[in-house]
Order: sequence, then structure tokens, then C-alpha cells
Amino acid sequence: MAPVIAGLVGGAVATVVMTVVMMLIGDGGPPPTARIVATFAGGDPEDHEMPGMVLHLLYGIVAGAAFAVGAPLVGPSLDSVGVAAGLGVVYGIVLMVGGMAFWMRLVIGMEPDRRMMLTFGTVHVVYGVVLGAVLGTGVLS
Repeated sequence: MAPVIAGLVGGAVATVVMTVVMMLIGDGGPPPTARIVATFAGGDPEDHEMPGMVLHLLYGIVAGAAFAVGAPLVGPSLDSVGVAAGLGVVYGIVLMVGGMAFWMRLVIGMEPDRRMMLTFGTVHVVYGVVLGAVLGTGVLS
């Protein structure tokens, strides 16, 4: 149970940090998750900015728990901040590729341009590093 709770908290912290970075370097528009909400609820993404942010936070929290439970199952230990942060980078990249391939392209039919891909990649790497660092410190285990 401890890894799940650590992952949930780590995912929340990492998502908040990621979101701050996204707001600093992004284009100022609604997050891609607002487009997902708009796809299913109708309307413009700008109408769903807050629900999109909540959805993104929930994704990040659940993804944090999945990482905290899943990484040790495939072998690597999250006992070291360096190792956990390194694994977090890989995980962030996997989430970025999945987000672009599945959510952006297939679900909302969006073709991200170079700037969006760079921003998307950067914030997901930030997410992974923060998630790994939080878990690697062991304070939540």
C-alpha cells in the first residue's frame, strides 16, 4: 500500500510542477486535456480549461501510482534518487509518446507542431524527474 500512496502523492507533486513549467513555456492556450474534454462534452477547448486541468492532474496522480508500483515489478529499485529520477525521465518520455500518439493524434485528431512537441516533451521529462526524485527520497514510503 505504501508504494501506491507514495506514487499518488509523487504524481500529484510532479503534475503540479509540470503544469507550472507548462504555463511558463507553453503557448498560453488551454492544455491538450481541455481538447479531450471538449471532444466528449462539446464546445471549444477554452470552455473546458479547468476541467481539462483537473483531468490532467488525475492522469498525473494515477500515472505516479502506476510508476511507483510498476517500476520495481520489472526490476529497478526506486531506493536511490538518481536511479529513480533517471527511470522517471524514461517514464516521462513514454508518457509523452503515448500522449502524442494516442490522445493527441487518435482521440482528438490533433497534429502537434514542432513547438508543441518540444513543450510537451519538456514538461513530461520534468514530470518524470520530479516523480522519480520524490519517490527516490523515500520520505513517503
